[in-house]
Amino acid sequence: MATIISDEYIKQILPTGKQYCIFIFKPGPDRDQPDAEQIQWQHVRYLFQLREDGKLSISCPVTDGSDVLGIGILNTSDLKEAKTILDNDPNVKKGRLIYEMHTCFGLPGDCLSK
Repeated sequence: MATIISDEYIKQILPTGKQYCIFIFKPGPDRDQPDAEQIQWQHVRYLFQLREDGKLSISCPVTDGSDVLGIGILNTSDLKEAKTILDNDPNVKKGRLIYEMHTCFGLPGDCLSK
């Protein structure tokens, strides 16, 4: 049986939400480098480690050919902490990516489908 989305249901669920930081990766000034493939691999490894450590909730490469290369949600609402995490990304360190970030609000159970 489906859940009825009543006012009471919404009032019950909203307070259980949590603040996060969302980031948007865009091309950096030093995108083309001779060792770009190696740096990209280090970037992917870094994202996998963040996910394993519980710091990265969602990571999605953007594949539409736009100037947005990826988006993600960090499991923190602290912009300083998020900046430190993103600044340590190998692609950001090498100038291959830049980012913008924002705080956002998520509800329990929000996830990508399997």
